[in-house]
Amino acid sequence: MKRALLSGLAGLAILAPTGAAFSQELTVYSGRGESFVAPVIEMFENETGIDVEVRYGGTAELAALLQEEGANSPADVFWAQDGGALGATQDLFAEIPASVSEDQPDRYKSAEGRWIGTSARARVLAYSPERAPEDTLPESVKDLTAEEWSDRVGWAPTNGSFQAFVTAMRVHEGEEAAKEWVDGMVANNAKTYRNNVALVQAIADGEIDVALTNNYYLGRFKGRDSSFPVEQTFFAEGDIGNLINVAGVGILETSDSKEEAQRFAEFLLTPAVQQYFTSAGNEYPVIAGVIPNATLASVSTVETASPEVPLDELSDLEGTLELLRSANLL
Repeated sequence: MKRALLSGLAGLAILAPTGAAFSQELTVYSGRGESFVAPVIEMFENETGIDVEVRYGGTAELAALLQEEGANSPADVFWAQDGGALGATQDLFAEIPASVSEDQPDRYKSAEGRWIGTSARARVLAYSPERAPEDTLPESVKDLTAEEWSDRVGWAPTNGSFQAFVTAMRVHEGEEAAKEWVDGMVANNAKTYRNNVALVQAIADGEIDVALTNNYYLGRFKGRDSSFPVEQTFFAEGDIGNLINVAGVGILETSDSKEEAQRFAEFLLTPAVQQYFTSAGNEYPVIAGVIPNATLASVSTVETASPEVPLDELSDLEGTLELLRSANLL
């Protein structure tokens, strides 16, 4: 399916004007999973003749590595899993020309022009319809600290998107409120899992009744088994638990291949690639005109449910890591 979707890229006019000089190589640090993005990178190579070397790793790990490497980093592009990591490293990025992202809503890109979103996702509450019927679910993510949810909730504190959500809570609700929520979840015996896939599976296996995750994981399970016994929903409109986040790219200021890096960013916003992200990845496109994924809530529904938290403000990743360490979650 991925190959079929990507085959439409072949006709895209993304090549440089005649006479442009390129080094024909690019180094990408990718916090996105290899199995999902490797076909996109391969097609970019085939279309442009630019050889891409990819270093895969966790988004938070790569963000820390970029900070450590500084001007000596071999990276040209950072493709992060979430906006928090992009914000945390944006001081290392060159400004991306406004023309690259002119068709994007402002909420999906840096206000300072330092990074652009390449796909969007929403935080959701996944649940067991049998053990936690929808009419019994809490109105707010903060309500999960109530006694009735003791031993029933799962989360993945090491996950980059979860950490970006906690950062958003710190920004939106305040430091004390965020700490109170984290401590309350720990006291309520929230169960820790290694990643979001494990969270969704744990609901199906009866280990937990609800979980905090991203919208696209359930679609992968449903794609293999339409009767998979898990559903997902949003909290009340505007709740911080419904945060919209993005995967996105920034171009390193120290890069010697900025023109190639810009072409890579432009490629990720082409209609065919955006269609791949939503059809194969169950994510939301960040440009208009893409055929909606029928298994997802509409873009307008997600944007209405989401709180107003500029992703540029999610830059203090280290403060979130300190909070999670203080709760013995990392």
